Amino acid sequence: MKYLVVGLGNIGDEYAQTRHNVGFEVLEAIAKNNEAQFKDERYGAVTTYKFKSRQIVLLKPNTYVNLSGRAINYWMQKEKIPLSNVLVVVDDLALPFGSLRLKTKGGDAGHNGLKSIQSTLGTASYSRLRFGIGNEFSKGRQVDFVLGKWSDEEWSGLLERVKVVEDIVKAFVTIGAARTMSQYNNK
Repeated sequence: MKYLVVGLGNIGDEYAQTRHNVGFEVLEAIAKNNEAQFKDERYGAVTTYKFKSRQIVLLKPNTYVNLSGRAINYWMQKEKIPLSNVLVVVDDLALPFGSLRLKTKGGDAGHNGLKSIQSTLGTASYSRLRFGIGNEFSKGRQVDFVLGKWSDEEWSGLLERVKVVEDIVKAFVTIGAARTMSQYNNK
C-alpha cells in the first residue's frame, strides 16, 4: 500500500525557514528521522520510506505553492496512489501557532496552494493537515508575515510539533483519516 505525503512550500534559499514553508520543514524532519534522502525529480524533491509495510512517498513540490496541484497530480499518477491515500501538509493563518488540524475535505481558506490542488484534482475531498502559523501581524502585513522567517521561539516550538506531525502521518497510513482525526484533532 502506497501513500503520498506532500509538504507545501516554495523552493529557493529566500523561502527557507519561512512560515509558508512549514510543509517543507515538516517533511525534511520526517525524512531525516527515517533516514530517507530527498532527490530532485520531476515536479519536486521526492523520497520514500517504509512504515509497517506501507510505502510512504514524501513530496516537496518544486512548482511553488501556487501550482502545487500539478506536482501532486503527477506523483499520484506516477506512483498509482489513490486520492484517499494523499495527505497534504499546509500552513494555516487561522490556527494558533503549532495547532494541528486534520481534515478530509473543505475549502481552500484563501490558500493558493489548496486552490491549485482543488482546481487540478477537481475536488476538495482530499486530506490536509493544517499547521497553525498564527496571525501575529498588523493590518496589511499578511504577506510579510507568511513569507517571514520563524522567530527563535517559534522555530524550537516547530521542531517539537514535527514529532506530533510524524505521529499523525503514521496514524493516517495505518488507521485511516477518520480515526486519526478523532485521535489527534483538538490536541
